[in-house]
Amino acid sequence: MRTYAAFAILLIVTIVFGQSKRHKGDPVPDSATAIDVAEAALVPVYGKKQIKSEEPFTAKLEGDVWSVSGTLHCPDGKGGATTMCFGGVAMVRISKVDGRILSMGHGM
Repeated sequence: MRTYAAFAILLIVTIVFGQSKRHKGDPVPDSATAIDVAEAALVPVYGKKQIKSEEPFTAKLEGDVWSVSGTLHCPDGKGGATTMCFGGVAMVRISKVDGRILSMGHGM
């Protein structure tokens, strides 16, 4: 009988003190945070040099999902750069409400 009582008390204490406090607000509330999260996820996969070459990144909120993508830079033949060329950029979809990476890839 004492074993069951001790177990019940332990269970109640675990439930009461083990509950996590819900974060107020969204973990990814704005575009700057979404870009930071995306870059943190992309660098280990594609390398810092590649991801830096695709800056600036832009973030667009659609519902509760941030879509973050890089910018394509190509030589224009005149010593400058243009975004009108063949190639691809990194793309990440991030949940605004819990910060999960929903998808990640790199266009070709």
